[in-house]
Amino acid sequence: MAAISNGVGTGLTPGKEMTLTVLGCGTLGTCIVSGILSSLTTSPTPTKSMPSLSGISTPTDTPPENIPRRFVACVTRPASAKRIEQALSSLTSNLTILQNDNLRGVREADIVLLGCKPQLVQDILSEPGVRDALQGKLLISILAGVPSSQIEEILYGSASNNDPDVEGRCRIVRVLPNTASMLRESMTVIAYSTPPLPPHLDALVTWMFSRIGQVTHVAPKLMDVCTALCGSGPAFFSLFMEAIADGAVAMGLPRKEAIFMAAQTMKGTAAMVLDGEHPAILRDKVSTPGGCTIGGLLVLEEGRVRGSAARGVREATVVASQLGKGVQGVNGTRF
Repeated sequence: MAAISNGVGTGLTPGKEMTLTVLGCGTLGTCIVSGILSSLTTSPTPTKSMPSLSGISTPTDTPPENIPRRFVACVTRPASAKRIEQALSSLTSNLTILQNDNLRGVREADIVLLGCKPQLVQDILSEPGVRDALQGKLLISILAGVPSSQIEEILYGSASNNDPDVEGRCRIVRVLPNTASMLRESMTVIAYSTPPLPPHLDALVTWMFSRIGQVTHVAPKLMDVCTALCGSGPAFFSLFMEAIADGAVAMGLPRKEAIFMAAQTMKGTAAMVLDGEHPAILRDKVSTPGGCTIGGLLVLEEGRVRGSAARGVREATVVASQLGKGVQGVNGTRF
């Protein structure tokens, strides 16, 4: 495992080699680094991005002028260090794993990926020297429920819409990947920054997260609903998948086969929608007059499945917004 230079990173200048440091390198951080490393050893493919949910076109995908080729993973426990080494050391010799040494990791970085648990962000960013070490660098936060303004307040006492370079701050980007990153099938949402990122950094962030799935850009105010839809969505879909599998088991199908069939059916349906088919039209195509599909759909409608699912997303959005404000026990106090 090769060591990384102790020099301060300067790779935000276009054309220079970059170092990526992951603070709190858990499952998502490891997946992101693994995706980048794999892309360095395979033929490049065009990055894919979805239309913006806000109605504004996603910025044009342009190949980044420079990408991270050196990596630092910061953890607190020996078990985490061992896990990362097993997962990533075979992919690169330019990997350093630091235990309880976040400041060194930030100093050596050009890009810092903040992947710790949300409740730890205050302690990590308030560590002496970290704020100064972040100056002029790109800080990418993948913390659920923590807006960029909150990170700015921790670091600088207040949020600002002015040019970070002029004010001696770091550039902060909020990104929301989901658990499917493990299979490089994430739906990753990137919040627009104020002021906007320079084109080469915007292309770089999009490229990084397209290594683990699809990418779209939205306004910061929509990140809570994206947390509910994309972050909580796998749990919602899993519940429905389990429910229809239960129905099949009740009618005699073995559970293993029922879950496999339900999962593949959901995967195929999603593929058709991603290929341009509207869900309502797809549903209507399957619902032949007097058939079993329309009969089952009417039972689901009578059970208010549509309204309950929509309400679940709305509730998760509200809870996400409250958690981002530090409110405790949100689910225990809401009706």
